[in-house]
Amino acid sequence: MIDVWKRGGSSIQQRLKLEARSVAKLAKTPTAQNLIRIFFLQERLKGHGGGTNHGIKHVHVVGAGVMGGDIAAWAALKGFEVTLQDREMKYIQPALDRARQLYDKKLKTSEKIEAAVRRLRADVDGGGVASADLAIEAIYENAEAKRELYAKIEPQFQADEILASNTSSIPLDELRKNLTAPQRFLGLHFFNPVAQMPLVEVVRHDRLDPAIEKRALAFCKAIGKLPVAVKGTPGFLVNRILMPYLLEAMRLYSEGVPGTVLDREAKKFGMPMGPIELADTVGLDVCASVGKELAPFLGLDVPPGLDDKLAAGKRGKKDGQGIYVWQDGKPQKPEVDKDYAMPPDLQERMILPMVNEAIACLADGVVDDDDLLDAGVIFGTGFAPFRGGPIQYARSEGVDKLKAKLEQLARRYGDRFRPKNGWDHPALARSGLDMPDAPTN
Repeated sequence: MIDVWKRGGSSIQQRLKLEARSVAKLAKTPTAQNLIRIFFLQERLKGHGGGTNHGIKHVHVVGAGVMGGDIAAWAALKGFEVTLQDREMKYIQPALDRARQLYDKKLKTSEKIEAAVRRLRADVDGGGVASADLAIEAIYENAEAKRELYAKIEPQFQADEILASNTSSIPLDELRKNLTAPQRFLGLHFFNPVAQMPLVEVVRHDRLDPAIEKRALAFCKAIGKLPVAVKGTPGFLVNRILMPYLLEAMRLYSEGVPGTVLDREAKKFGMPMGPIELADTVGLDVCASVGKELAPFLGLDVPPGLDDKLAAGKRGKKDGQGIYVWQDGKPQKPEVDKDYAMPPDLQERMILPMVNEAIACLADGVVDDDDLLDAGVIFGTGFAPFRGGPIQYARSEGVDKLKAKLEQLARRYGDRFRPKNGWDHPALARSGLDMPDAPTN
């Protein structure tokens, strides 16, 4: 724009001509094409569940921690009646306080705020299950504890209620084992912070009723989220792709690379937040839990140092200290010595494991197609949108080139970088810039 203004002179006709040429030139760039594609993919996700009556008025959430409490608050904000259950009122009250702050910020008028507050009710005894149309379990990541909870919830259902888990990594085939109606059970995996992250993974399993999946997609649309249906394998889509990136960053940190440098290089690539800040924000306890769940499946190890932080009560942002010290909600990142020599392959070590795992997900059919995979990773992790997602990034950089880089990293650092199955997938051979049709409903 500045160049056009400089060269335009005093003639408005000349300026308009230059502007038209400049816009045409910009529209042909890979960045513009990728962002246009992402727009259409967003519209496609918005269309999921369209035309389906979700039949949900009352949502019951079990687990009033950060995730459960914020899911409940968001559903009430969007007009649903919500009951929130936990062991004692002292666990529910912080969630109600956060909800009030959310409503003050989003709704502005006192009348609307009070209406939303009334829609969200504490329910220590869990009596709301009997009248709920959808029950969402959001307790800690332990399969046995979750199955015990389902055994208490399911007998209270009257007809065609949906039972959903907000598990972030446990395979649904493992969770549905003892259910009497597994066809009405699925995953609704939200991302933290719920109010800001647009994606919800609607997690399938082999006994799921397709009609229940459609109702779940429609519910996500009704609460203003972008749903993507994913296979219920470990880590589903987003965490399966994100975890190799986070674990490699943690490994680099344990090797002596400053967190400030790791965060800076990730942001240079286009990530909205660096991996060390992200780990602190999500919680080192959550990272360790999901990491231990997924590491064997992914062929990775959890790097040293996490358990020591957790033993010292340093879980990250929520404790005011993790890898960074946090003040007023912001990480205090130490200055890096100006003589520090950064490893030349630092960015590749963090980013290429994500691309490698994305291609493995494509080969495993975790999502229905490569476009949905790119959309899910962009809206679920913030993967640089201007790069088009990990699959489009592999295409644009060159599939053979990236595969060769992974092989080089594997020789240098170990088998965790070995190219996974899927690098010959036919979707990698197309341009990827064919614009998807926008939904017509």
